[in-house]
Amino acid sequence: MAVRKTYLAVIGTALMLGGCSFSSEALWPTLAGEEETTQQNVVANQPVGADAITSYDVAASTEPLTGVSQTGTFVGTKVENMQQELNRLKSALSNHSNELQQLRGQTVAHSQAYHGTVAAISARLQVGTTPGNPVLVQQWNTAQAELDRVNDDIAALNSLANKVAADSTLSTFLLESVRSAYQVSGAVDEDHRQLALLEDETNRTTVLIDRLLNEISESLARQTSYVSTERANLNALALAVKNGEIFGDSLSKRVFQSQAAPASSGQRMAAAPSDRPLVVIRFDTASVKYEQALYNAVNRVLERRPQASFDVVAVTPNRGTPAQVALNANKSKRNAQAVLRSLTDMGMPSSRVRASDATSASVSANEVHVFVR
Repeated sequence: MAVRKTYLAVIGTALMLGGCSFSSEALWPTLAGEEETTQQNVVANQPVGADAITSYDVAASTEPLTGVSQTGTFVGTKVENMQQELNRLKSALSNHSNELQQLRGQTVAHSQAYHGTVAAISARLQVGTTPGNPVLVQQWNTAQAELDRVNDDIAALNSLANKVAADSTLSTFLLESVRSAYQVSGAVDEDHRQLALLEDETNRTTVLIDRLLNEISESLARQTSYVSTERANLNALALAVKNGEIFGDSLSKRVFQSQAAPASSGQRMAAAPSDRPLVVIRFDTASVKYEQALYNAVNRVLERRPQASFDVVAVTPNRGTPAQVALNANKSKRNAQAVLRSLTDMGMPSSRVRASDATSASVSANEVHVFVR
């Protein structure tokens, strides 16, 4: 008796009903001459989306094909060999799907540990602490190690992508072999019937492999972007720990906003004129705390103009002997380099900041001016 084909219908709206579950038959055609009914139960409190769909589909379609009838022909022998290859491919696909789910769970655990540590640092900075607090330094080192684990997960995802790409190559070769077998002479009708079933199963497996590859690619893109952003945030957090005060997110979050909504004409911020600096830092004492004010000013500019760049100018008083002016100029340049390093630590790309120096008769102490361009 011919095998009855029953396909699983997944109704999207049903997945959204909390506290409910549903079951449906999932019968895939086999080469055996008997009917099998497999009942799959999907619980509504499991993850809804690409992860759940992939695991479910792969589990439902990677059961090995069995029961190939031996016809004694050359094509019949080829069918048996190709069936074995398909079963190996299905087993590999199932293993790789499970590996993806394990990696996702592992990444979630590492990310939660990382954000928990960062939250503890931020909470302590929020209420105030001493500059370079050794407890916070240790916590920062722990956060960096936890983020490194997420980066290791990305490397594992890359390795998995290569394995699934090899599965894709094998499925393409197998499908071509099945189709070529139709042209071989000396086959009986039963051979072609089994070839048709084998072709259908290979097509389904190929679709699942492509879907798995797409999901891995999307996961890689998300995780790579996530780690890059958090690296910049960690750098900004290191500066905050060093100064004992919290700043905010890395400036790179503003700089690389690719989908920033265009500001209205009333909200656009014009570039600051060359004679009006955005920030003036006067280095008239041994220790000047300027980072928080600098961060706030630059962050406000980037909110309105994500593509803005900045000039850091070391301004030296044009007073005294030439030797005094030269000495002050060297100190002012070092101050400007410190301000530039602070900006890059806050997440500003070095390509968006340039340094220069100038002398002025209107200043009484070494200053660093930051301009928007």
